[in-house]
Amino acid sequence: MDSFNTKALHGEKLPKNIQSKVTPIYQTSVFAFNSLEEMEGYYNGESPYLYTRVGNPNADELANITARLEGAPEGVAASSGLGAITAAVLAVAKSGDHIVAAQDVYGGTFYAMKEELSRMGIGTSFVDFEDLSAVEAAIRPETVMLYTESITNPFLRVENIAEVSALAKKKELVLMVDNTFATPFLIKPYELGADLVVHSATKYIGGHSDVSAGVVVGKEEYIQAARSRVVNIGMNLSPFESWLACRGAKTLGLRMERQSANAEKVADWLRTHSKVEKVFYPKGVSEQGNGAIVTIDLAKDTDEFAFFRSLGWIGIVPSLAGVETSVSWPFGTSHRSLNAEEKAAVGVSEKTVRISIGIEEAEDIIGQFEKALSEA
Repeated sequence: MDSFNTKALHGEKLPKNIQSKVTPIYQTSVFAFNSLEEMEGYYNGESPYLYTRVGNPNADELANITARLEGAPEGVAASSGLGAITAAVLAVAKSGDHIVAAQDVYGGTFYAMKEELSRMGIGTSFVDFEDLSAVEAAIRPETVMLYTESITNPFLRVENIAEVSALAKKKELVLMVDNTFATPFLIKPYELGADLVVHSATKYIGGHSDVSAGVVVGKEEYIQAARSRVVNIGMNLSPFESWLACRGAKTLGLRMERQSANAEKVADWLRTHSKVEKVFYPKGVSEQGNGAIVTIDLAKDTDEFAFFRSLGWIGIVPSLAGVETSVSWPFGTSHRSLNAEEKAAVGVSEKTVRISIGIEEAEDIIGQFEKALSEA
């Protein structure tokens, strides 16, 4: 091996027994084998990794962390929250099947179910889950799943998961819950009877607005099927994104504790302001807190454009859950795809503002909103 290029490519590799304190980034598209017999061992279950689309240690670590926090036996990571939702739905539903979903789910989920799943022959009925008799009435012979969110987006309705689970079991349906807003720090839907729990790990699990990722955890039979969809449709999460989300997950409890405490103070203050018509913030979610999102409807005589222009260091974004406080406009972002009737049904208007509370000092957050509201 005397040539320059060969030496550059095939220099001496580091030993495999190096003990890193944190999981290294396995930034590789493929895994190497020493023989054909060793490669064949992968297909016999003797080796866990072959090709990163099929599996990677970093993606598996994220899935395992989330499953452990949720109290679920198994999980799989995907390239986004909607990717995880799609993989999980397709693990259960096929063409000709039907889903009953909460009408107040995230706008992106609403659109995906209404438009994209329908293209695959999977129908969805959107129902008010506060009325379980209406949910039961919407169930058809071809219904296979109930779908809801632990804390809904953007109006923060807290789902009674135990009651919905009881209905699902009575009708022999799969219950799937999006736990993005609550996180397992506040609510563990799997332990309350859900079969599948999904997260946009882009939000609180990652926690730093630097990764797009999704995770679904739950019963082994459904996760195995979801993993097959992730692998064969190509919704896998890359090693680096997986590593970033795992790093964020380590401080999930600390961040949620701080952000929830801040949110409580901001919500209490907003309730006293004359330019805020209504404050949406849940109570009694858990002993650890009530979440880090506060949604408001500005008073009818306010100028929402002036309000958003006057926010200063508070960022205007289409997402949520970073460590910095930010705001979004559901009317023009998360629920943009809904028509006027659908927006009215869930209560989203031009005056609706979703606030994602960060880890700053609560008094500074309040001061900045006081300035913006004074300009509105």
